[in-house]
Amino acid sequence: MPSFFQKFLKKFGPGFITGASDDDPSGIATYTQSGAGFGLGQIWTVIFMWPMMISIQEMVGRISMVAGQGLASVVRKRYSKWILYILVFLILIANTINIGADLGAMADTTRLIVPQVPFAVLAIGYTALILFLEIFITYKTYAKILKWFALTLLSYFVTVLLVTTNWGSLFSVAFIPHFELTKDFVMMIVAILGTTISPYLFIWQGNEEMEEEIAQGRKTLTQRKGATAREIGDMRRDTIIGMTFSQIITFCIIATAAFAFFKNGLFDIQTSAQAAKALEPLAGRFASLVFAIGVIGTGLLAIPVLSASASYALSEAFGWKEGLYKKFKQAHGFYGVITISTLIGLTINFIGINPIKALIYAAIINGLVTPPLILIILKVANDRKIMGARINGWLSNSLGIITFLVTTVCAVLVFVL
Repeated sequence: MPSFFQKFLKKFGPGFITGASDDDPSGIATYTQSGAGFGLGQIWTVIFMWPMMISIQEMVGRISMVAGQGLASVVRKRYSKWILYILVFLILIANTINIGADLGAMADTTRLIVPQVPFAVLAIGYTALILFLEIFITYKTYAKILKWFALTLLSYFVTVLLVTTNWGSLFSVAFIPHFELTKDFVMMIVAILGTTISPYLFIWQGNEEMEEEIAQGRKTLTQRKGATAREIGDMRRDTIIGMTFSQIITFCIIATAAFAFFKNGLFDIQTSAQAAKALEPLAGRFASLVFAIGVIGTGLLAIPVLSASASYALSEAFGWKEGLYKKFKQAHGFYGVITISTLIGLTINFIGINPIKALIYAAIINGLVTPPLILIILKVANDRKIMGARINGWLSNSLGIITFLVTTVCAVLVFVL
């Protein structure tokens, strides 16, 4: 690896990986549906979600750094275990469904490049590769691999450059909220928010901040507890970069769909693979391939994040040994959850379950879990017994409360509309 890229990647940590993993294949499908169905009408949501993402992810990163533990471990020791158990099992179900949808999307998209390879072979092959990397590669090496996968999202910069025909209209609507009081419009906004601000991101980043400290030699809880102002500042910068990167990519995907599909009357694009295929006659083979590479790369990034975050949450809730820094023989339960959730996700693609409907159920579960989890995060981040002098300031609390209210309204709308 050239020294330039080594230095470049070293600047990014858990916040960058977390932000990039948010644009997984199922997320790409959601953003594409928004652009195809409503053009640029919902692209303003990207700007408005950006500070909410930063505030929550900064909180979970800071909690883990100060407490020296992941979010679930902190909650288990300080608050009601039963609330934690319920939330953790719902996260596990939602993540497993998402894993299945992402594996299917990767396999379908790959067949656009190599159609002669059967779907089953590709899905099983991707599953085996992801499990091998996650279980048998050291955390330091694996973190570098995830950063490389994250860079595949840059492909969406290319696609938006290839299809955008009116940059003036694109940026003129980005900061102006547009709203339609129709069920389809509101539900799509709810879907965008649910895909973007997701519980698995909260769990993942907190634990990876801990993993980073362990990789630096702080293996005991006593050594990890506490964080200097500089360490908190580095985490905040990394989180801001990661969430900004994530939202820029989301912006590019919605814009691509608006100019390529909505403009040409293709309003019903339901999967990321379908989007990649539909791009070819409109923008050429190159644009289609670039879009497809992004889907595959983000799947390789997001699936490990989904399975590991579910495993972190479950392992910490029940006090099991956990951590990607541990070897398989040291944390059977932790790696067992990763393996089982990934394999169940794979199975979803072969038992006749409609992946689109499955994702809708996953979105509903995430919608139910997100508000109470944000409330717990706010409570922990303001608890002086845990955080000491590193409690929330007024800005973090204000943005956190706004995020809680917005996600709560969206959760209610899922059942009302």
